[in-house]
Amino acid sequence: MMARQEKITIATPAYWAEACKHLVKKDRVMKRLIPQLGDACLQSRGDAFITLARSIVGQQISVKAAQSVWDRFALLPRKISPANVLKLKVDDMRAAGLSARKIEYLVDLALHFDSGALHVNQWAEMEDEVIIEELVAIRGIGRWTAEMFLIFHLMRPNVLPLDDVGLINGISHNYFSGEAVSRSEVREVAAAWAPYCSVATWYIWRSLDPLPVEY
Repeated sequence: MMARQEKITIATPAYWAEACKHLVKKDRVMKRLIPQLGDACLQSRGDAFITLARSIVGQQISVKAAQSVWDRFALLPRKISPANVLKLKVDDMRAAGLSARKIEYLVDLALHFDSGALHVNQWAEMEDEVIIEELVAIRGIGRWTAEMFLIFHLMRPNVLPLDDVGLINGISHNYFSGEAVSRSEVREVAAAWAPYCSVATWYIWRSLDPLPVEY
């Protein structure tokens, strides 16, 4: 009997074309980068719990290793959900390749979702910073992970992840001829991007690696 495949809905931001027009007009680097990538744009897939669980599994290991551990972990419950993760045995999770710390983080994440501590149904109406505050209260989730969640899951248009190495390197490469840049210089460059910092960040990432980032 074939395993039932879960349907994945891929969403793209309604504001993308408008954002590109704004960025091309306001920023010389964007004017060059955006036409190079054609119709490619940010995509959101999966659900909130899976997106955050994957970010925890992938911490401090390579993309390839993270995918391998995730694939083994995903086979443990019938379906990945907060309630099902809370039923898993620690030994089985360890056997899938998860460290003791990551198991603690995944359990804490599942508890936050399962208990209703997170206002998942209200996130669409909540401010970015309020959502970040909720997410960083979960063990193993810092500001950078919360910002990636805002960009890739909630598709918020104006997130500027100042701790992102790719963004800093991309700004250095595209705006400062490879010289090191400070956070204040990143902010100065990004002033022209508002209110579409997420979109500009996505294009900066693409300038370093043409393959789109997905979470």
